[in-house]
Amino acid sequence: MSVRVSHGVTSGTFSLDGETFDVENNVWVVGDDRECLVIDAPHDVDSILEIVGDREVRAIVCTHAHDDHVRMAPALRERVGAPILLHPEDRPLWDLAHSDQQWDLDLADGQTLTVAGTALQVLHTPGHAPGAVCLYAPDLGCVFTGDTLFNGGPGATGRSYSDLSTLEASIRAKLFALPDETLVHTGHGDDTTIGTERMNATSTGPP
Repeated sequence: MSVRVSHGVTSGTFSLDGETFDVENNVWVVGDDRECLVIDAPHDVDSILEIVGDREVRAIVCTHAHDDHVRMAPALRERVGAPILLHPEDRPLWDLAHSDQQWDLDLADGQTLTVAGTALQVLHTPGHAPGAVCLYAPDLGCVFTGDTLFNGGPGATGRSYSDLSTLEASIRAKLFALPDETLVHTGHGDDTTIGTERMNATSTGPP
């Protein structure tokens, strides 16, 4: 029952600052045949549960609280009985999506989450959102970056609660400190590696 990373894509919308966009979100599930963590809960509970299968969900871990990443978190919690984990600095964004419900447990920088004997280290990486986190799994050689780092560079800024210089500093300090070969599983789009994104940043400027 080796630990594996399972992946799916769900489609829906992202809304902030009075604008709405069509988006496709990656869903990542980490675990073995018995238990797993779900990373983000976008758009469609049934699609997420297809990836989970008959495993026990130990936690729903939110990389940040933009509505396209947490919209289905309370509904998924109700279906599987697992707690929602979120960094508390993302409360303003969470309240925009779920003013009548709360998450269950706070995430903190340096915290370790364990599932199926595998550790995921919480890296607080503000910038795209104030409470954005990445989850580094050294045993699996990968990091789940949400919208902090994409294939091609940093996540978006310019909207409420985001800041480019803060995001670039987070990437330099927390993500570019990881080994070059670390596989980057993003919140949207294709995978990349830390080495590729570090090289791109070096050739084009910050971060």
